[in-house]
Amino acid sequence: MSGANWSLCKIAAFTVLLTAQLSHAAVSVTDDAQRKVTLNKPAQRIISLAPHTTELLFEAGAGALIVGVSDYSDYPEAAKKIAPIGNVFALDLERIIALKPDLIVIWGTGNAKTLANKLRDTAIPVFESEPHQYEDIASSIERLAILTGNAETGKIAAEKFRNRLEKLRQTYLLTDKQKPVSVFYQIARKPLMTLNDQHMVSAAIRLCGGQNIFGSLKEISPTVTAEAVLVANPDVIITGSGDKQDVFADWRQFSNMTAIKKDHLFTVEGDWLNRSGPRILDGTEMLCKHLATARAK
Repeated sequence: MSGANWSLCKIAAFTVLLTAQLSHAAVSVTDDAQRKVTLNKPAQRIISLAPHTTELLFEAGAGALIVGVSDYSDYPEAAKKIAPIGNVFALDLERIIALKPDLIVIWGTGNAKTLANKLRDTAIPVFESEPHQYEDIASSIERLAILTGNAETGKIAAEKFRNRLEKLRQTYLLTDKQKPVSVFYQIARKPLMTLNDQHMVSAAIRLCGGQNIFGSLKEISPTVTAEAVLVANPDVIITGSGDKQDVFADWRQFSNMTAIKKDHLFTVEGDWLNRSGPRILDGTEMLCKHLATARAK
């Protein structure tokens, strides 16, 4: 064997050895609850307990490693083929343990906090996901990729996300002469519910040159009254689901409301905007176009 060929063989052998070592090396990140999550080796069996975390895992290149998902984890298409195990309000802990996960990714808010602690008691590593800003989503993709041995895939996906985000910011940046558009974002009619500034929806509204009229409320998804909306008198009403005529029927009786007078009533794809996952940029772009239309009027 020539010297050159022998050198190539050594390089190939070293690469194989290095790859094998990395696949068994300990990995560690900090989750959105500021808890350190350490695995002795990259995860191979993952349970995702929120639709947005399912999307994040697929974006991080770890979709094939998911062995169980929460209800409504319906994107991407491959997620529909993974066994559903209920939702955070009705989960069978024994069933989760029986799936032998080496990582559980959970939405770290509300009742899920209690569930996360119970899961930790079983010694199963838990990653709490609760993005509040766009960078949290990009970072989540990178961190989940590290935990699953897909660091390079995650880095590329996160960079793509950041680049598209920057283009949206530049496209819809307000000029000095433009004022924010006041927005009521409706997520449910009965009871009438919205989202506050802790939710990613408010980050999207701000990026698009808007202001959430109920952003300062304490609860992340508060119930509000029609009277409170009327007093705030938003420039725009947006909802994340349903047929336009039906969804806005309750508001059309208030002909003096600015949003009604100007017909600033818009819908967006709820799953795109309400889920703090990669598709939030699709929802943001749709939202920005709506607010730009309202501003132009």
